[in-house]
Order: sequence, then C-alpha cells, then structure tokens
Amino acid sequence: MEGLNLIAHNDLKNPAKEAYRVIRTSIQFAQAGKELKTLAVTSCMPNEGKSMTAANLAVVLTQAGKSVLLLDCDMRNPTVHKNFGLSNKLGISSCISMDTPLSTAVQATKVDNLYAVTSGVIPPNPSELLGSERMRELLQEAREIYDYVLIDLPPVLPVADALVLGAVVDGVVLVIDSGEVKVDLARDVKKQLQHAGANILGVVLNKVRSEHCGYGYGYYYYYGSKEASNGEGK
Repeated sequence: MEGLNLIAHNDLKNPAKEAYRVIRTSIQFAQAGKELKTLAVTSCMPNEGKSMTAANLAVVLTQAGKSVLLLDCDMRNPTVHKNFGLSNKLGISSCISMDTPLSTAVQATKVDNLYAVTSGVIPPNPSELLGSERMRELLQEAREIYDYVLIDLPPVLPVADALVLGAVVDGVVLVIDSGEVKVDLARDVKKQLQHAGANILGVVLNKVRSEHCGYGYGYYYYYGSKEASNGEGK
C-alpha cells in the first residue's frame, strides 16, 4: 500500500485495528431497521484524521465480508489516489462533468473487495458538482452495486462541500482532533451539519493521549455512548 499505513490491513497486531472494528459494529447496530449504505466521513478542519479513518473503516468493512466503494469527494485536497497508489486521470469530477460512467472510473485496490473512485481533475466548482443531480445518481448507482459506499468529504469549516453532500448520504461520521479542536467549535460544526440535514452517526475523537496506549488513540462517541476508537494521520 502506498502513501498511507492502513492499520486495519497492514498492522494486524496494532490495537487500533480493534478500535476500527468497534466503529464498524456501531454503524451496523445503528441501522436498526433502516439501511445505512452511503456513509460520509468529515472533520471540522484539515489534518484531523478523516482520510485515515475513512480508509481504515473501509478496510474493516471488507473484512466483515462486505464490498466497499471508497469515493474521494475531497476534490480540493484529494488523497485517495496517493494513499492507494491509483491513477487520478478519471474520477468523481469526470463522472459528473464529462458523464464518465461510474464503472469506468472505479479502480480495484490491493485490499480484496475494496474499490475506489478518485477525485479526478480538480474542478473550479466542487460544491456545485457535489450538489448536482448527477452526483445523486452516482450515489444511487453505487449503492445498488456495493454493500457500502464510503465517502471521504472535505472538512466542514473551510468550504461548503461537506454540508452539500452530507445532507444526501445515509449517515455522517465526524472526526475531531482532540488536541486542536475546541468543544465549542465542534458543537458549531455539529449544528451546521444538522441544519444542513445530515444524519450524524457519531464522532471519532482522534489524537487523544492515553497512558496505556500512547498518542493517537481516542474514543468513538455513538449516539451518546462511549467506546474505544482510534485515528491517526490526515
């Protein structure tokens, strides 16, 4: 794997792998009669660990026997093609603006049953593309093919992209850097997502120092319950 250490795939002895499984289990239990197939991961600001969380969550979902499509909708700062060593010639932007078929843009990763669509060429109007009817059509098409569609969204505060797409997916997971993001700021972001119509499934509190497990571990808050979780990197 290039560019990103996928803990859930490469580092089998890392206790964080179990933490990602906890997040997976929480999401599965959250369904409670309603289908959660399109899941977005975002953060308040850049560099809080959302891309790492999205990638590792995608891996543990495949380890549960599910097929997963990872979409890089962070068009302003795309990383999926770098992290997985994929081509970025065709991607989300070309599927929307040039009507490239989804099947043409999908690439297999080195993880079994994990597929990805990169961002494609960075467009001048990401928010408009993500809020387009064509984007909704792509999500609907993907959910009919894959068990889960996991979306790496931009952070909420710098741009409106996450609010636009967060409102049309089944659920949103918010990643927060415990050492950088203050409680009031996190609450404001939560309110923005809720006002936009997003279904917030929970929060991954990232980069928490623990005397037992070291720097980089945190807690996953899910509908008010607290369970061990992790997140490192971007």
